[in-house]
Amino acid sequence: MAGPRSIEIHILGRAFKVACSREEESALIAAADYLDEKMREIRDGSKVIGAERIAIMAGLNMAHELLTQSGGSLIEESRARLTHCNTLLDSVLEDQDKLF
Repeated sequence: MAGPRSIEIHILGRAFKVACSREEESALIAAADYLDEKMREIRDGSKVIGAERIAIMAGLNMAHELLTQSGGSLIEESRARLTHCNTLLDSVLEDQDKLF
């Protein structure tokens, strides 16, 4: 596995340097292309002005798509994982308290 390297992505005509591994490069480029497409759709199809506002709207739309695509099961799966993580953290922290 190669270490992180810097690649250039383009969103709304602006270039950004992003660090990623060689293995993640194609997925990162695909994600940037998807975000760019969604932001262009918002910019061209609405009265939203400003890259920051367009990015927020695109993020909200993408999050909504992600959460509703799976019929809400993603939310439940995420909650279950978070509950499990909290349980593990509580256990580890409890063991730490016993050391002092």
